[in-house]
Amino acid sequence: MNKIVKYILIGVLVLGALWAAAFFIKSNSKSAVTYEVQNPFITNIEKKTVATGKLIPEDEIEIKPQISGIIQKMYKEEGDKVKSGDLIAMIKVVPNEQALNQARGRVRNAELALNNSKIEYDRNKTLFDKGVIASQDFNTLQLQFNQAQQEIENARADYQIIREGSAGGSSSANTNIRATVDGTILEIPVEEGDQVIESNNFNDGTTIATIADLSNMIFEGKVDEGEVAKLKVGTPLKINLGAVEGKELDAKLRFIAPKGIEETGAVQFKIEGDVEVNDDIFIRAGYSANASLVLEKKDSILVIPEALLQFDKKTDKPYVEIADGAVEDQKFLRKDIEIGISDGVNVEIVSGLTESDKVKVWNKTEPIKKGDDEEEEVDSNEE
Repeated sequence: MNKIVKYILIGVLVLGALWAAAFFIKSNSKSAVTYEVQNPFITNIEKKTVATGKLIPEDEIEIKPQISGIIQKMYKEEGDKVKSGDLIAMIKVVPNEQALNQARGRVRNAELALNNSKIEYDRNKTLFDKGVIASQDFNTLQLQFNQAQQEIENARADYQIIREGSAGGSSSANTNIRATVDGTILEIPVEEGDQVIESNNFNDGTTIATIADLSNMIFEGKVDEGEVAKLKVGTPLKINLGAVEGKELDAKLRFIAPKGIEETGAVQFKIEGDVEVNDDIFIRAGYSANASLVLEKKDSILVIPEALLQFDKKTDKPYVEIADGAVEDQKFLRKDIEIGISDGVNVEIVSGLTESDKVKVWNKTEPIKKGDDEEEEVDSNEE
């Protein structure tokens, strides 16, 4: 009986040893990995940056009244195209009572002075005709009479301007608000019945309308201080509009701000570019836009994909592995290289490689089983 138990225990131990050996071999075994290779090639590289901003008109003209009053009638709406001289609105004058009373009094005084001057003129004219008074004395009285007539005309015109906003027969009354340039009305911030203030030396006045030429637009955006030193006036831009998909506008950089503005811890510099507006695209003022700028460009240079690069953990210098012999042998040597500009996909090879070198393509990370229910990410590059 003891022998049977002994044999059973020995059998169990042998089976356990075999199982442990099989598990160890399985868990530590690794399938062979085959690496592909890629040759460096010649191409062009452009290093770009993107500036966010918006499209705005080159000039926006604010139309302001020359007299205070109330908007009596609006003849145009936002979005209407106007020509210089087109009537936009009409103002009803609300005269100042004190100024109106003074003007009325001036008219009355001018009438009294004219009546008195006329009496003197008529009396002396009769004497002059009879040869009683000298010609010089009569000419003086005639001048006074003419001046009195002119004074009453002036007084009546001033009174009418104060009361109605313009003198009778005026071709362009101050109450008529007209466009001063050709363009599109962007904004009308007032309505009929609103009170407006005239533009003078002490007040900007109330804006009746804002007019701009939408065919003459500029891009206004900002770039980071790390990139502004690489920009030059005249650099071409590609403008993409958020509101117009699939359309790209050409532009040319015309202004780079000499002073930066700090925003959220970073210094930003304002830039402007002249935009070439296409007739088949209707551009609205204030469209958000992105401008693509070429910071650096090199033609016909040796490059490799950035994915082939590795960096030394100690020196942080780039290197690649190239095939040592036939590719089928899967033997690779480390080769230190010097790199130049990159566009995010390809990187320039300054030295260290030739077009004939076969550069190792690093395989992607693959999931393998670890235990029954766990998965671990391991790099198949590790051997």
